[in-house]
Amino acid sequence: MKITGILNHSISEVIASMGHYQEIVICDAGFPIPPGVKRIDLSLTPGMPAFLVVLKTVLLELCVEEVVIAEETGIHSPARLLDIRNIFSELTPTVIPHTEFKQRSKTAIACIRSGECTPYSNIILVSGVTY
Repeated sequence: MKITGILNHSISEVIASMGHYQEIVICDAGFPIPPGVKRIDLSLTPGMPAFLVVLKTVLLELCVEEVVIAEETGIHSPARLLDIRNIFSELTPTVIPHTEFKQRSKTAIACIRSGECTPYSNIILVSGVTY
């Protein structure tokens, strides 16, 4: 058994396999995960686990170079946008329409589904390199 880090086998495996510029999505409970993209469904009940808990846990192991969010996040969930900006204070999120966000998710390595029910609690993390 692992001593530290992410215990979830699927998440750990995906992060370990990612290369530079590859993408992973962390999404809310209602996000339409595209067919063919690896689904890692963590949802248990509405709100559990929370989007921010999943995001912060993934960031313990993933080097992120860019983040992508839907422009609707700031319109419908401004507090969530503020959370994301605070977590990624060194990065300026790329903001695209939600329809484009859904299209882009089709090429992600995986989608991690949280139990979050706050609208537009979705993010694409673009992997960086540690050197």
